[in-house]
Amino acid sequence: MTIDPRRSAAFLAAIDCGSLEGAAAQLKVTPSAISQRIAALEQELGTPLLVRSRPCRPTAPGTRLLQYLRRSTLLESEFLAGMKDDPGPARVTLAVNNDTLATWLLPVLAPILDAEGLLAEFVLDNQGHTFALLEGGHAVACISGETEPMRGCSASPLGVMRYRMVASPDFARRWFPDGMTRATAQRAPLVVFDRKDAMQSSFLLTHFGLPDGAYPFHYVPASDPFVHAVRHGMGYGMLPEEQCGAFLENGELVDLAPALYHDVPLYWHAWRIQPPRLERMGMSLVKAARGVLLPLA
Repeated sequence: MTIDPRRSAAFLAAIDCGSLEGAAAQLKVTPSAISQRIAALEQELGTPLLVRSRPCRPTAPGTRLLQYLRRSTLLESEFLAGMKDDPGPARVTLAVNNDTLATWLLPVLAPILDAEGLLAEFVLDNQGHTFALLEGGHAVACISGETEPMRGCSASPLGVMRYRMVASPDFARRWFPDGMTRATAQRAPLVVFDRKDAMQSSFLLTHFGLPDGAYPFHYVPASDPFVHAVRHGMGYGMLPEEQCGAFLENGELVDLAPALYHDVPLYWHAWRIQPPRLERMGMSLVKAARGVLLPLA
C-alpha cells in the first residue's frame, strides 16, 4: 500500500495551517476537497488521523503519520536536490527553547545553516516541552532538557545553561535591603516566563522553602522583554549568564544570591536516519555548542 501524495499533502497542510480553510488556501483547492482527501486517507489507513478542532491537531495514529511524513518529505527533497548540480536550500523545523534562541544558538547555527544550504523554521517552547514537539511530528530535531531519546532518535549532550537570580539595583535596595531571605522573597514581585516555567518556583522552594504561589509574580512570556522587565525593576527573576553577564559587570543588575544558581542541561535530539545535510548540521551544532556552554557534570 502507498500513501496518496495529495491526501498526505492535505493532512500536512491542515496541521501546519491549523484549519481546513488555511490548508485549502495553501494548496489552492476548496476546504471541501481538503476534508475529502483527509477522510479518504483515514479510510485508507483505517483510523482517524485528524481532530477537526481549531487549531486542527493529529490523533495518536495521526502523530505517527506526521512523524513519518515530516521525515519522508525531507528525505525526498534532499534526494531530489542531490540529483541537481545546484541542490538549493532545504527547510528544517527545529524545536528550541526561548532562552537558547535568544542567546547562544544563532551565532553558532547561522554559519552552519549557510554552509549546508539550509533554511530554519524555529518552533519555540520551554526546554521541558520541546521534546514533545519532536515527538508529535512538529519538528525534525530539537534542543531539550530531556536526557533519553525517543525510539528511533539519538540524544547528544550539548552543555549547561546556568541561571542567576537577579534584579535591578534599585529593586534590590527596595525589596532586599538586607539580602534575599524567605520573608523578603515572599513579598517582592517575581517575574515568571509563563505558566510552564517552573524554574523560578523550584529555586524558591529549594532554597527558601516557599511553595508555588506563596509570592506575587508577573508573567512575561518572551525572552528579551523578560530581561527588560527585570532590568527596569518590574520584578526579580532568573536569567541565563549569557543574558545577564554584561549587565552584572556594568552594574545594571545585581546577583541576589551569588552562592546559588540553577543549571539547565541541554541535549540535541534528532532522528537516527536523516538527510546528510541535517546530520552534518547536527554534528556541527553539537560540537560548537560544547565550545560555548558549560560542560555537563
